[in-house]
Amino acid sequence: MRSIILGIISVLGIIVPLLIGVAYVTLLERKVLGSMHLRKGPNVVGWYGLLQPLADGVKLFVKETIIPTHSNKIIFVGGPIIGFILALISWGVIPYTSGGVLADMNVGLMYIFGISSISVYSILLSGWASNSKYAFIGGIRATAQMISYEVSIGIIILTVVIISNTLNLSGIVESQKEMWNIITLFPGFIMFMVSALAETNRAPFDLTEGESELVSGFNVEYSGMTFALFFLAEYSHIILMSGLTSILFLGGWLGPFNILSGWWWFGIKTGLLVYVFIWIRGTFPRMRYDQLMSLIWKSYLPLSLGYYILVCSWGLYIHG
Repeated sequence: MRSIILGIISVLGIIVPLLIGVAYVTLLERKVLGSMHLRKGPNVVGWYGLLQPLADGVKLFVKETIIPTHSNKIIFVGGPIIGFILALISWGVIPYTSGGVLADMNVGLMYIFGISSISVYSILLSGWASNSKYAFIGGIRATAQMISYEVSIGIIILTVVIISNTLNLSGIVESQKEMWNIITLFPGFIMFMVSALAETNRAPFDLTEGESELVSGFNVEYSGMTFALFFLAEYSHIILMSGLTSILFLGGWLGPFNILSGWWWFGIKTGLLVYVFIWIRGTFPRMRYDQLMSLIWKSYLPLSLGYYILVCSWGLYIHG
């Protein structure tokens, strides 16, 4: 019984800060975009708008959840639930400090890659179950986009595995004690960040939610808590990809030159990468869909394959 209680406390110790972080990332996004647009952003609810995320959460919680008459009701409701659960369970293998991880799996990197591959189903099922042309087109776009960019992400991750010689996320961080991977694998870092934007359906790759042509894309028929679950899942994925980028390329919890290494470095790096996600949204216009697919299949796929071969050759030369 004691082990069960400790397990529940450990899980809540990850989920509760994550949900609070998601709430305030939305506030940060609105403040940053407001500043870029030369306006104030949320500033009424609470001191400088700090209680705005709580007000938004209460509003979504009390709003009526409308289920379209001709939708597949079970899949319609199950889609956002599946997406939210997948967004949470990915965090079980993320180490925020040495030994500070819920499940220190030897194949943690493959676990995250597998979960991110499955998450496309929640968007596809929700788009199909809504019985709306806009939602269905958004779901189809999401499927093609996420599957395509998973190819480049997987190949870039393999270059990190070659350098680190492990699939364990803590081991990848420990392998960067002498030099962070962003220095040795800088082209891979750039390609990984762009692919992460596409994988999370963020601007300038937000074609699955294209407001100008699809109204709101795959979630056009959702309201209330079902919409809130999609919202939470999206921002959880943004924080997850930022944390994973920090682990793979920026040394995770390791400070510069191993100075004062600790969980706060992981938090600072992840926060800065989340800011980059927001910054890009306020800077770049949305791409056309043919440009999106051309970027991955004509540019990133051959580039990442060539880069992987180069890193493998270099590794064989050094260790051979």
